[in-house]
Amino acid sequence: MTAPHNYDHERTLWDTFAESAWKDLSDAEPDFHWTQYAGHGPGPELLGAPETALEIGCGTGRHLAHLAQRGVKVTGVDLSPVAVKNAAERWGPRGAQFTCAEVLEHLAAGAETYDAVYSIFGAVWFADPERLFPLVIRALTPGGVFAFSQPPAIPGAYGPQGMYKGGFAGPAMYAYRYSYTPEAWQDFLLSAGFGTAEARVLDAPEPGYIGTLIVRAVKD
Repeated sequence: MTAPHNYDHERTLWDTFAESAWKDLSDAEPDFHWTQYAGHGPGPELLGAPETALEIGCGTGRHLAHLAQRGVKVTGVDLSPVAVKNAAERWGPRGAQFTCAEVLEHLAAGAETYDAVYSIFGAVWFADPERLFPLVIRALTPGGVFAFSQPPAIPGAYGPQGMYKGGFAGPAMYAYRYSYTPEAWQDFLLSAGFGTAEARVLDAPEPGYIGTLIVRAVKD
């Protein structure tokens, strides 16, 4: 099921989020982690050893800056002009490149390919996988890796789900996010043409806390 999208609503929502995030991360250094818990879970090794990488829904750009420090040619795409402006000013001098665009439109129009495409609580969470995954596989080099992380689905709540910003009062800014079981994510990836796909939920470091869905697929 594909949810209707109003990108103006979403752009305003993510601009507001970016303004808040940059206040909290004004002095932050490059970092790379897949989970919402500091020091918990795998690092960039899930991407293999790419020479080029694309982050979709790049937010603050800290992950790209980390890869750029390792010599990877990196590009980030984000819908928010505020996020892209701040990230480019902060990390552009370190070699990271940023583009402000809607991810489906950007991938559909682009001809460049990458050794790795990834998303960390980013665009994969907010894009229809049946539309996104065929575009991602087209953007990967042979043997390329696609990896992403996000919160796992709430049991029984699957598919596109609406999300309002800031509760249920005020201007109606909203987005759609997509949640499925690990098995369903694997099926989406294999149906899109990936040779292998693995999805799992990594438990949180504290019992009873929210875990992290981590997914990795490889193009033949």
